[in-house]
Amino acid sequence: MLSHYHGQVFNASELARSMNLSSPTIQRYLDILSGTFIIRQLQPWFYNAKKRIVKSPKIYFRDSGLLHVFLSIDSKTSLNGHPKLGASWEGFALEEFISFHQLSEQECFFWGLHTGAELDLVFQKSGKLYGLEVKYSDAPKMTKSMHSALAELNLEKLFVLYPGKDTYRLDNKIEVIGIEALSASSLKTTVN
Repeated sequence: MLSHYHGQVFNASELARSMNLSSPTIQRYLDILSGTFIIRQLQPWFYNAKKRIVKSPKIYFRDSGLLHVFLSIDSKTSLNGHPKLGASWEGFALEEFISFHQLSEQECFFWGLHTGAELDLVFQKSGKLYGLEVKYSDAPKMTKSMHSALAELNLEKLFVLYPGKDTYRLDNKIEVIGIEALSASSLKTTVN
């Protein structure tokens, strides 16, 4: 059942009702799965704002292969036609980015407003706030969420990670990065 929440805000009460268990029991099970590095719980980034922000964690399977098994995805063709393709890519790319930048669990958050604006990852380095948006697209473009995040959070830089090769700028604070460029040593210097 958790595989259907991959990349989404987790609702323990909804899952508890469907399994006839209590919400604290469901949360305890989720915490065990997080503690054993099967599930990543991204907590929401809180800041002083007058807007209603999302307060529940987003969850991801840390291992895309495990997610695919639970979703009965057994081939690339099956994955390409699956409704969770974007979420699968998001989880994979998120884990790669977090690993590349050696971010700890306590440094990783997501940001979301009830209006729909969101960022997949928010993190701090050297006292500066950065954001990451993951897109399964050939050529990501600027979105309303990106504008909102830059304005609301005063980000030092916003990265957009996609399954391509090229790196380019959408704005002076927004850099699009192909997943293959993540291994480039010059990228690490952009987050300091």
